[in-house]
Amino acid sequence: MARRPVGVWRKRFAEVRLAAIEKDAPRPGRPCPERDSLTRRILEATTQTKPKQATHWSTRSLAAELGVSDARVARVWRAHGLQPHRVKTFKVSNDPDFAEKVHDVVGLYLNPPEHAIVLSVDEKTQVQALDRTQRGLPIHPASADLQPGRCGTMTHDYKRHGTTTLFAALNVAEGVVIDKCMKRHRHQEWIAFLKEIDARTPAGLDLHLIADLRPQENRRDAQAPQYAKLAEASPAIPHALHPHQQAAG
Repeated sequence: MARRPVGVWRKRFAEVRLAAIEKDAPRPGRPCPERDSLTRRILEATTQTKPKQATHWSTRSLAAELGVSDARVARVWRAHGLQPHRVKTFKVSNDPDFAEKVHDVVGLYLNPPEHAIVLSVDEKTQVQALDRTQRGLPIHPASADLQPGRCGTMTHDYKRHGTTTLFAALNVAEGVVIDKCMKRHRHQEWIAFLKEIDARTPAGLDLHLIADLRPQENRRDAQAPQYAKLAEASPAIPHALHPHQQAAG
């Protein structure tokens, strides 16, 4: 490569950084009207129409519909960030206290309280406890440890040891997880996990829990009298439960 274009690219990088060398600079001259018109047609068809007997366009189906090459359609989609085959799911909350819950949860991050810990609490139910039917073969006759460049081994079949429920509380600021596995996931187990969190929290700190409450955790008897008794034993907890089941959407 000649020195002149190298110098041009280095100058552009020094002035605008990475964005300047990701693509060519705009060139002088009038844009081709046919190319702009075709781009508009592709964009309009992609975003405003649907093919027959299909949920979205593919590059080939849209190319056949407009009489252009599928490579051209792909370039336009890529340039404009269009991905018709991908969708995002959502659910609009009908909780009358939705705004208040969002304000409460978001406020913990935008305006963190002093002398307090914020934990994100959730659970994973029906975790399968699986084990292999036999031990893996040793990688080296003299050692069962893994060796560089060699894969570990295991049998193709397994045996079941039932299921368990994992409760976990994540301290986002420190990356610390408080976890506990239990056989069931009733409100009794939820109360037991709250006690576990309280026991492993340093004294003198307020405790704020952001919890995606399930129905069994949101029952009245999950908060009283068991929850009331826990609140009496730990003053940090009674005002610290921030449910966001409806706010999660």
